[in-house]
Amino acid sequence: MKYVLKKLVQTTVCGCLFISFTPTIFSKEMTMPTIYQTSRAGDSMTELKLHSQPQAVPQTAITVDSNKKFQTLRGFGGAFTESSAYVMSLLSDEKRQEVLEAYFSPSKAGYTLMRSHIGSCDFSLSNYSYARVEGDASLEHFSIDHDRRWVLPLIQDAMQVEGADFKIVASPWTAPPWMKDNNDWNGGSLKPEYSATFANYIVRYIKAYADEGIDIWGLTPENEPQGNDSNWESMHFSPEEMTEFIARDLGPLLKQEKLDTKVFVFDQNRNHVEEWTDTILGNEDAAQYVAGTAVHWYSSTVDYYGEILDRVHNKFPQMEIIQSEGCIDALGDDEPEGVWLESDWYWRKEATDWGYIWATDEEKPDHPMYAPVYRYIRDMIGTMNHWVTGWIDWNIALDFNGGPNHASNFCGAPVLIDGKTQTVFYTPLYYAMCHFSRFIRPGAVRIDIDVSDDSLMATAASNADGSTSVVVFNEGESDKVYSLVVDETNTVELSIPAQAIQTLVFKN
Repeated sequence: MKYVLKKLVQTTVCGCLFISFTPTIFSKEMTMPTIYQTSRAGDSMTELKLHSQPQAVPQTAITVDSNKKFQTLRGFGGAFTESSAYVMSLLSDEKRQEVLEAYFSPSKAGYTLMRSHIGSCDFSLSNYSYARVEGDASLEHFSIDHDRRWVLPLIQDAMQVEGADFKIVASPWTAPPWMKDNNDWNGGSLKPEYSATFANYIVRYIKAYADEGIDIWGLTPENEPQGNDSNWESMHFSPEEMTEFIARDLGPLLKQEKLDTKVFVFDQNRNHVEEWTDTILGNEDAAQYVAGTAVHWYSSTVDYYGEILDRVHNKFPQMEIIQSEGCIDALGDDEPEGVWLESDWYWRKEATDWGYIWATDEEKPDHPMYAPVYRYIRDMIGTMNHWVTGWIDWNIALDFNGGPNHASNFCGAPVLIDGKTQTVFYTPLYYAMCHFSRFIRPGAVRIDIDVSDDSLMATAASNADGSTSVVVFNEGESDKVYSLVVDETNTVELSIPAQAIQTLVFKN
């Protein structure tokens, strides 16, 4: 049986979609999409309504083909840091629950892929490890008691949100200082005689969290093994050293303990990932224990390095690539105080990152002033279209100063909190994340999408429930009319306002 439906086109006025009709034949299984929009003009995941209006001519064509499938997706999310846990502990029970539901309820952001730190990181309130007794190679005094105050309650409360279902990737920023050649929290390298001890340290963490009812789904052996100029907790690994550590110590111990925690290598900026994947994934002894690689975005505010991601995938197609960290870094270094509490700031090209000030002359072009919303959306669409299976933001919540941070490395977060006034500010970054995390669910498969010109960015995925989600981004300063053709059977003609993102959900 067939139904005669109508092909639609829209303009947007006051949150309503205005459409016109021309006859088009569709199979009865197809439906009009539900459309959600966030824009500089003020929409925040607004569900758009449909009304009739004269037809306009599409300027851009977007074509989706669900028969061409690519990677299976893990999901989107953020990080449980001690700083986030502390800031959220300052909220009343009611406000805290509101934020937890905003992140983990499937009807809100529905985060499904999270991260946390093994021991302290820059977004902790102080330096700490789980093995504070120097020389305790057997880890007799190992304890995660430090996490019982803030981090563990946050994760456990998030797990209690109705419908919450997320996986956690954990990373150490450093081994305990006594295991390192500089006996310091910052910088230095792991002493060879403590390599097995450090592997055991990571495994003990996984088992201790399991005892608390928290499964650590994935891990990286070290956050940012190339270092951070020793500004906060860090430890250097070379690709060769990480290969040996996984092959000789960490991998066999995980197998011995019958832990199925997935190992992701590297865990730093994408522009350097190939050296690490070629070395580690190209080594059979290490690769047998590895699920893929993790990358960060800090090497550029404008380039998501699609060609590099493609090469890594093509060399190692069985290995996943996850984005394990990205955020609006260096917050407060150059921006006027308090400007990040203004929604419109996130749409203006006024933000600066570490490289805007500190990058070499050769690197400067990668670090211009930028609009935070643009950076998030471009990166999620761009990396997803180049084989990334999961995308993890950094802190889920920080205070109005971008902290607390014991290293004075203040950054942005999608949710900002003032504990004194019990104020919660959902920045536009939160809504940008929702456009992906809520509608592209674990097990979804990226499907083919073609955009006729570069005025719009788009990506698409088929979910396990049969729905198809298409995300469209207009970075430009003028409205765009576009046609969207899904599987040659469903055609809609739509418009997207200037500086806006839309998610279109087709449900069979």
